[in-house]
Parts: sequence; C-alpha cells; structure tokens
Amino acid sequence: MAFSADNGGGDELYRPLAEINVTPLVDVMLVLLIIFMVTAPLMTAGIKVELPKAGTAQPLNPKEPLIVSVDKDGALFLGADLIELDALADAVKARLGDDKDRVVHIRGDKDAAFGGIVAALDRLSQGGVVHVGIVASTRTESPPKGAP
Repeated sequence: MAFSADNGGGDELYRPLAEINVTPLVDVMLVLLIIFMVTAPLMTAGIKVELPKAGTAQPLNPKEPLIVSVDKDGALFLGADLIELDALADAVKARLGDDKDRVVHIRGDKDAAFGGIVAALDRLSQGGVVHVGIVASTRTESPPKGAP
C-alpha cells in the first residue's frame, strides 16, 4: 500500500505500489488457451478425402504421421502438396529423415481407383519405406447384404 508522510518540510514522500495485479494476465492467458484449443484441430495437413468405412480399423500411432493422399481423380498428394508417383518414395524418405519408425499413412478416397492406391504402396515399398498404414474411418452403418 502507498502512503504519504510529512517529513517536516512540507515535502511528501511517495512510495509506489509494489503489488502486481495478475488478474489481467490470467484473463488473457485463458482467452489464448481457448483460441488454441479451437484452432488446433483445424491445422491438420492434407487434403479432404472421403474415407471408406472399416470395421477393424486400429487406432493410429500418436506420433505425427506423414500422410500420402489419393483423391477420387487419382491425383497423389504428400501432405497438401501435389506430387508425381515417380517422386513419391524420394520425397517421403526426405521428409522422414533419420526417423525410420515414423509411420506413413495412405489415405485414399472411397471413390479412388484401387490401382492408384496400390501403385503408391508399391512405390513406397520399392523406395524402402516399411512402416505404411492405410487409413479408414470406422464403420457406422450396417454392411450391405451378402458382405461379411
């Protein structure tokens, strides 16, 4: 608390308030926390593809995967970048660097030609990329008649 004292000469001593008000700091930090919590899921790399359903899909590795996507027209993407099939393995190995345990996820649109997805898997295998997973969403509707 501040106070004033008369030292006999009429001069008043001023002592500054030595308390820190942290309430505005806490308010700002809470607002930033909420902003980051809302925007973090929107920052995933890649393109939008409609994933097919799979009943036996396993949870993904919590380590950040490298994503290769095949859209319904057969175009190949590494992250959000369009890439040619011939350059796929080299580009993936360059992004993986020394981390050989990092998983590469193949995401194929449900309307994509199966041959395009197999070609991407084949190129990765020929290039020495061994940790590859195919991404599918979980099945929510019942399978068609006659399907296992």
